[in-house]
Amino acid sequence: MSLLEAQNRVLSGMRPTGPLHLGQYHGVLKNWIKLQHEFDCMFFVADWHALTTQYENPGQIEANVWEMIIDWLAAGINPGSTTLFIQSKVPEHAELNLLLSMITPLAWLERVPSYKDQQVRLHEQDFSSYGFLGYPLLQSADILIYKAGHVPVGVDQVPHVEMTREVARRFNHLFGRDEGFVEMAEIAIKKLGRKNAKMYRNLRKDFLEKGVQESLEKAQAMLQGQSNISLGDRDRLFGYLDGGGRPILPEPQVLLSDALIVPGVDGNRMSKSFGNCIGIREAPSSIEKKIKTMTTDPARVRRRDVGNPLKCPVFTLHEIYSEEDVKTWVKEGCTSGNIGCLDCKKPLVDAILKEQKPMLERAKQYEDNPNLVKSIVAEGSEKARSIAKSTLEDVRQAMGLNYR
Repeated sequence: MSLLEAQNRVLSGMRPTGPLHLGQYHGVLKNWIKLQHEFDCMFFVADWHALTTQYENPGQIEANVWEMIIDWLAAGINPGSTTLFIQSKVPEHAELNLLLSMITPLAWLERVPSYKDQQVRLHEQDFSSYGFLGYPLLQSADILIYKAGHVPVGVDQVPHVEMTREVARRFNHLFGRDEGFVEMAEIAIKKLGRKNAKMYRNLRKDFLEKGVQESLEKAQAMLQGQSNISLGDRDRLFGYLDGGGRPILPEPQVLLSDALIVPGVDGNRMSKSFGNCIGIREAPSSIEKKIKTMTTDPARVRRRDVGNPLKCPVFTLHEIYSEEDVKTWVKEGCTSGNIGCLDCKKPLVDAILKEQKPMLERAKQYEDNPNLVKSIVAEGSEKARSIAKSTLEDVRQAMGLNYR
């Protein structure tokens, strides 16, 4: 697969921490479902990452893995158009992580914001392990082993992708500039033919001197269409475009996801650590009960009291689930005191259960046939490993480890 084809690849993963909830569905899965129609998507279960914080209690990880994959399939992830796999089924992740650790400054790991945040947020746990310190680099290896062009993340995860870009840039600088790189690149330019060589030089100059991203993309597209140069020359010219080395590990781009915050039943952000979740496959009767007892605007003590929908987490869920006419009815009824909180909650319950119904139907075939889920994952893991092995061959060769 060429570099440009790989740039159409999207990679994302989740830690297996138990059944998924509505916050994860709206914050992550709905975006995955959209992306699977636009890109070559690879979604994986990050079970090694789970061990960085659950190493003392790994017994639940396996059950969580299969439950989470069923949640993905129930939500609408299509195994026919995506690659679903488990991180530990592709040991090449670990080897690339090891090799990248040789060139990654310790300070890069310590400055990742989520590293410090988790130490503070989960202060009761012991996070003095090498694995926890190094998990941002393992995330980089997860991305780079597939040469993924895009990584869908929220704003809080952008530093992880930026670090991945820095690691790739450092690797390419150290190992992509083989002896005589510039001279060989100049020879390769001449092989493009007079017209294309001139275009390449002009576009490269435009990018290096003026930072015109469009020029870089035009040059990359032009190179992709060249059949009169070798793959080695093509890769060399890709690297020469931006002034770096041969892009053995291309830098991924961020795909920013909408920062949709789904409230839990207590009004705080829905999170397993808060115990305020509504599961995407939770029993309808349980969902109805949770919504009926959900926190509302504290100013509404009695039915006739006027409320403010903007201070009510139930209305935040209406913003996600309800049609405009329902939202208007809620606003008018709440601010006038003409409807009670239970009146407001009923159409919300109906909307949530309506969206959930096809998920429960899709989930049943996988719940009844766990071997089907395992076969999907086995096939996806085999495909993922094939791609990962190819990348590692390039990395080993660049680092002088490809012994014959």
